[in-house]
Amino acid sequence: MTQYFLGVDVGTGSARAGLFDAAGDMLSSAKRDIKIWHEADNIVEQSSNDIWQAVCESVREAVAKAGIPPEAVAGIGYDATCSLVVLGEGGRPLAVGPSGDPERNIIVWMDHRAVEQADRINATQAGVLTYVGGTISPEMQTPKLLWLKENKPDTFGLAWQFFDLADFLTFKSCGSLARSACTVTCKWTYLSHENRWDAGYFHEIGLGELADEGFDRIGTDIRPAGEYLGGLSDMAASDLGLRPGIAVASGLIDAHAGGIGTVGARGAAGDVLSRMAYVFGTSACTMTTTKEPVFVDGVWGPYHSAMVPVLWLNEGGQSAAGAAIDHLIHMHPYSAVAEKQATEKGTGLADSLAAETQARGGAASIAAIVGSIHVVPEFLGNRAPFADPDARAIIAGLDLDAGIDGLIGLYLAGLCGLGYGARQIVEAQKAKGVVTEMIVVSGGAARSALVRQILADSTGLTVAASTSPEPVLLGSAMLGAVAANAFSDLGAAMEAMSELGEVIRPNLECANWHERRFEAFTMLQATMRRIRDC
Repeated sequence: MTQYFLGVDVGTGSARAGLFDAAGDMLSSAKRDIKIWHEADNIVEQSSNDIWQAVCESVREAVAKAGIPPEAVAGIGYDATCSLVVLGEGGRPLAVGPSGDPERNIIVWMDHRAVEQADRINATQAGVLTYVGGTISPEMQTPKLLWLKENKPDTFGLAWQFFDLADFLTFKSCGSLARSACTVTCKWTYLSHENRWDAGYFHEIGLGELADEGFDRIGTDIRPAGEYLGGLSDMAASDLGLRPGIAVASGLIDAHAGGIGTVGARGAAGDVLSRMAYVFGTSACTMTTTKEPVFVDGVWGPYHSAMVPVLWLNEGGQSAAGAAIDHLIHMHPYSAVAEKQATEKGTGLADSLAAETQARGGAASIAAIVGSIHVVPEFLGNRAPFADPDARAIIAGLDLDAGIDGLIGLYLAGLCGLGYGARQIVEAQKAKGVVTEMIVVSGGAARSALVRQILADSTGLTVAASTSPEPVLLGSAMLGAVAANAFSDLGAAMEAMSELGEVIRPNLECANWHERRFEAFTMLQATMRRIRDC
């Protein structure tokens, strides 16, 4: 019987499942929205029960659409946002916020409630911070754990396990308490290159009880991505509509699954060491790999074996990317009219603006369309290379244009701003000897040919895209394939299951314009840092 592999991706707004064969061809996919709660004080929460239900419904639909017997699925891999899941005894959810609702037991990655805790942790200048670019982010887990201890002590004390979301999904699937080397190294300060937690760090920042317990609540069994964790349990198999016993793989953070699904692909120039993965979704993540550790201020890492086995990973990105563009364009007075027109055509507002831009000459005409508008889209801070969660957006050069022209100009200026932010990360890494020759894109927003061209033009780098319609799901499916022994290791799966297709080169006619705009971008950033406390 032909074997198939499931990839499951849990993003900020939805859970998706994709079914792939051993060549990396996708047979089908399905999607379910997931609930999210936003409250004052930067609180953003989700429900692990709701997410598991969405995963199960997506998997069932994907398998049914493919028309294959469930018995043909040999392995399953998961990726998810780096959100914190809190479970009490027996796996029951515990409330993590002011609502007191136990169903809201996830602190979402983008939640910034722990800014004060992150500041205090950074003031310690603990040695482990060297491996997060020198500055820990409130998006990471130890600041959030410290917030829980200080603000929800009952929840902290009653918690049986603290999971990263991807590790929660593998636990639900096979009962394993193993954690992924990707999740704990990138977001929990685990020192993967030394195979240990730093007990001194946890005592210094006020979480010493986790160390005194032997780290039982945050993970003592750390596994590389794609490693077999166990067979699908009877209960999970019933929920997912699959047969018990299929291989469950150690998972990945969602952006890292996009990296696995793209940077090692066959085709085009270069290899995993010269390509930078750029995963463009609600947020944007940049990932580069090196043979030896490289320390870049403001860029997370270096992390050992956190994405590609044996290699070191540096991770940057923007805390808001797709979310920033969505927020930006909905600020314009014409957005309601434009969105209604887009809906009538069966598309979203951003996609509609991209199509209208293409009709006006595309990225080559950007200077005339954007005019004097400049956008630094740091609505949720600067993740890299400044590691500044207090950074905020700037919009400059607006006039009174309340029509479609002004809306498109604002949209394109925002895309340029994201591109200039990516360029800053590339340049910060280059200064430390990490040379990027090609950006390989994935994520929902990167499906747009306009977005890919603007990224190439604004960074001055070649941009390539996967031939797969769902490279993030493909990356997760690779994990399942390795766990099921279809491939000897993740490197072999990457070579066999992924391929690069379209390659976009920078338009040299726009180079001078983007150079001037990049200079203005950096000036506006600096100005914001100077005036934000006025």
